Amino acid sequence: MSGMNIGLIILGVVTLFIVVGSFFSFWANRYRKVGPNQVLVIYGRKSRHPITGQEIGYRLLRGGGTFVWPVVESYKVFSMELMSIDIQTPEVYTKQAIPILVDAVAQIKVENTDVSIGTAVEQFLDKSPSQMVDIAKQTLEGHLRAIIGDLSVEEINSDRDSFANRVQEVSATDLANMGMKVISFTIQDIRDNVGYLVNLGKPQVAKVKRDASIAEAQAQRDAQIESAQARKEGQKAHFEAETEVAQSQRDYEMKKAEYTASVNLKKAEADQAYELQKNKSLKQVKIEEVNVQIAAREKAIELEEKEISRKEKELEASIKKPAAAKQYEIQTLASAEQFRLENTAKGQAEARKATGLAEAEVVKAQGYAQAEAEKAKGMADAAVIEAQGKAEAEAMQAKAEAWRAYGEAAMMQMFIEKMPEIATAIAQPLSKTDKIVVINSGGDGAGAYKVTQDITTIMSQVPPVLESLTGVKMSDMLNKLPGLGKTSGSGLVDRPPVKKVIPPATPPSK
Repeated sequence: MSGMNIGLIILGVVTLFIVVGSFFSFWANRYRKVGPNQVLVIYGRKSRHPITGQEIGYRLLRGGGTFVWPVVESYKVFSMELMSIDIQTPEVYTKQAIPILVDAVAQIKVENTDVSIGTAVEQFLDKSPSQMVDIAKQTLEGHLRAIIGDLSVEEINSDRDSFANRVQEVSATDLANMGMKVISFTIQDIRDNVGYLVNLGKPQVAKVKRDASIAEAQAQRDAQIESAQARKEGQKAHFEAETEVAQSQRDYEMKKAEYTASVNLKKAEADQAYELQKNKSLKQVKIEEVNVQIAAREKAIELEEKEISRKEKELEASIKKPAAAKQYEIQTLASAEQFRLENTAKGQAEARKATGLAEAEVVKAQGYAQAEAEKAKGMADAAVIEAQGKAEAEAMQAKAEAWRAYGEAAMMQMFIEKMPEIATAIAQPLSKTDKIVVINSGGDGAGAYKVTQDITTIMSQVPPVLESLTGVKMSDMLNKLPGLGKTSGSGLVDRPPVKKVIPPATPPSK
């Protein structure tokens, strides 16, 4: 029992699968699909028109799919694709009775509306696309020839767009009655076999050629003018550029010179400042050296003053005039040296001034510094010499005053004290005699006595010589001495005390 049930179940399932599979196979076999450029026309059963509501024996499907019932329905596919029509008319006479030939191309298709599709299906369902093109072509050619007969050659040739639009407008009604419409209509060529169009264009061609020649000549003229103007502008621009380059070069050189001058000026100022500072330092050193020398001179002057106090006893007559002359000579030499140094410094400064402002300033500063140093040195030397001269003059004056204080007695004492030196000086030649030969010729004073007698005779001649030179008599001077020959209580001759005069020492040479 159970085995029979299982068999029935399996049989039922298999049968079900067979039935379902057969149904799906039948459904798939009767399901028809079309693309967007096609219309599926299903006919056999009555249906209502979707717009007019009229009962019709077909239904339309634009793209998609639907089930076509077997036995009661059948179907056909209708193309909605664009169709191109080449139109070449035979010779057609225009309004001017001139035969012309026109080539055109038209693009048509079934209009995408239910009414137009229904109309086209009713008229072209069993026709091929080429048959549809022939029918549309005959319609378009007919209208094209009719319109050509209403226009002139000039109108057709000059305004082809209007001509094509007119053909399209006239043909639209007839094509719409077929369910189609003109997408575009274009005139490709218009020609004739009698040369009308060629001759028609000759005046225009000649005019165009003439205008072209004129335009070409004018263009050449303008080109030459423009070329000349361009060359002129080019030359002008070139010269202006060269001028600007020269100006730029000049400005560059000037700027460069200014920068160089500025650098040199700064350098000269730095060098000058260095030299000035150096000269100031040297000047300060020189001043210090001069101060040291002045201090040394002052010390020397102090020593000289002390030496002068020691030389106060010198004779004014034998020292004062030579000292004054020496003083004048030294002052003159100092002034001349100072004048020479100043003029030498000025001359050197003026000579170096031509070498440049910066160097001139340095040299000028050096000259001034050197001149100041030399001047200070010269003035210091002059001051020392002047002080020395003044000291010597004061010493001589002191000696003269001392001599005046002593009076004639002092002069006599000095003369007496100098007598041995005078005798020594007179006998000095004898000291250089190697040998003396004495020849006695008889009489008194022969022999060596004669030599001493000659010296004594020369000594005795000294007072007369002094008297003749000074006008002072030695005998009168001795008589005027106070107390000469008077004796004191002690039996000695009374005379004033004699102060021994020490001759001044020779000053050290400077």
